[in-house]
Amino acid sequence: MNDRENPYASGGMTGNVTFGNAPRADAGAGLSNAPSAGELIKDTSTAGFTADVIQESRKQPVLVDFWAPWCGPCKQLTPLLEKVVRESGGRVKLVKLNIDEHPAIPGQLGIQSIPAIIAFKDGQPVDGFMGAVPESQIREFIKRISAGGGRQVEDALAAAAEAREAGDPQMAAQIYSAVLQQEPEHVEALAALADLLFEAGQTEEARSLLDQVPEAKKNAAAVAAVRAKMALADEVAGLGDPAELQRRLAANPADHQARFDLALILNAQGKRAEAADNLLAIVKADREWNEDAARAKLLELFDSWGMTDPATLAARRKLSSLLFS
Repeated sequence: MNDRENPYASGGMTGNVTFGNAPRADAGAGLSNAPSAGELIKDTSTAGFTADVIQESRKQPVLVDFWAPWCGPCKQLTPLLEKVVRESGGRVKLVKLNIDEHPAIPGQLGIQSIPAIIAFKDGQPVDGFMGAVPESQIREFIKRISAGGGRQVEDALAAAAEAREAGDPQMAAQIYSAVLQQEPEHVEALAALADLLFEAGQTEEARSLLDQVPEAKKNAAAVAAVRAKMALADEVAGLGDPAELQRRLAANPADHQARFDLALILNAQGKRAEAADNLLAIVKADREWNEDAARAKLLELFDSWGMTDPATLAARRKLSSLLFS
């Protein structure tokens, strides 16, 4: 997917984050809170309607509130609209148009009574209602209008993964950030962005993102993988010099502790297959060493790598062969 096809490729971000040594747009800064009311709710005019509604609705649904100062029901409806839109976490935006000051647009759309709410998606009006309706009905309307965004989110996540694989973590971070502006509790995007920040050395920012995962989804596979990776990194920090561990193994191939520690360091260096082979060597030589520590650690690595990672699949096959041969 290219940027033109991907509505999330230029997600709004603020602040600074560092990938490598260069300052980059902060993929995490806009995630600690839902988008502000100023980003979600605005007034427009005849001149601004194309940019504020038509163009913006190609990125996400936009509700247009046609109102007038003399309209009593408008004064009842608009505060409820604003409240529900703010609470929707960026799933929709609200644009308000005073029909007395800007009569051309409502005239073109055939608006004959107010308050009138028209939802725009992909540059076109798709649904709407008239009159001062209860808050529950507004929530149901927004839920219905925003429900079609799932495919866009899936496409955006795929594009972010492609960008990351291609060596562009900044683009991946931008896309994940934009997804989270619309769905602040999207677990896969939260976990993936936390992983990017962790790999960039921003451990505290990564932990902060993981803290935003809803309680009911704390054990999701993507979240567990990032937490496992962070725990392993903490463990590896005090393991010492890999060259010294190699010397110990050269002198004594049965030095299982040296091999175990070396496996953790290799994993931290991204050498997953080599890490797995060293742990498998311990399992093969002495399955009961240190209360089955090598096999247990290998299972932890599988969790941190992900169940479908090639290194996981290959090592799992080897482990099964050892255990059941």
